[in-house]
Amino acid sequence: MCIIFFKFDPRPVSKNAYRLILAANRDEFYHRPSKLADFWGNNNEILSGLDMEEGREGGTWLGISTRGKLAALTNYLQPRLDRDARGRGELVAHFLTTDVDSLTYLKKVSAEGHLYNGFNLIAADLSTEKGDVICYYGNRGEPEPVVLAPGTYGLSNALLETPWRKLCFGKQLFLEAVERSQALPKDVLIAQLLDVLNNEEAQLPDPAIEDQGREYVQPILNKYAAVCVRCPDYGTRTNTIILVDADGHVTFTERSMLDKDPSCWETSTHEFRLQS
Repeated sequence: MCIIFFKFDPRPVSKNAYRLILAANRDEFYHRPSKLADFWGNNNEILSGLDMEEGREGGTWLGISTRGKLAALTNYLQPRLDRDARGRGELVAHFLTTDVDSLTYLKKVSAEGHLYNGFNLIAADLSTEKGDVICYYGNRGEPEPVVLAPGTYGLSNALLETPWRKLCFGKQLFLEAVERSQALPKDVLIAQLLDVLNNEEAQLPDPAIEDQGREYVQPILNKYAAVCVRCPDYGTRTNTIILVDADGHVTFTERSMLDKDPSCWETSTHEFRLQS
């Protein structure tokens, strides 16, 4: 389970406005090994966390490059997983390393979507000169990817904008923070967005999540019904905030759980300017 809220406006009128504000949670088993967000070794262009599970090494759930490529992934809640399916994290990693534009890439992915368990993929080209383009594809939805109109979106473990109660609740909190964003110091905005991502109020009952997850036991689904998921051995492990201002300055803040302990967290920030 994961959740992503984002607002984008490729041509903001105000110099104080952000072209992109993204807030995302990664939910995963606490024992699954991964690296904290950093630039990739000798590759100082790509910034992301990395999955280190055997057989899935090098995949990621969210990343951005200095060339303006951004991608984010959520899994689609489904009853049974195909253990032989390809690792979904490679979809983000491959986009970040390719020169193909977002829509062309997602069209290629859509042709191979049947090889993966259920997923949603956001791919973006952030360009100061050309204007930002953000596209979406989910392999449990329409056969073709779509180019998104500027606006505010929420994505969880159903298709884009599926109105699960926790998504609607979290999106409203996100919007309230975004509406204040131009008047807030950047660090205050980031703190408020982190508060949104760490809201543990279960939004119940939710017939939509119950219907999609009908083969799960009810107590587990109830835990999944909050923006921040907290179970004994599974839950929200990473909060990520990405801000891109009118000049192409990127602030990437990650708050990560340490030592499989929900009471122990570390926050780091990377800043750079888009090359495009």
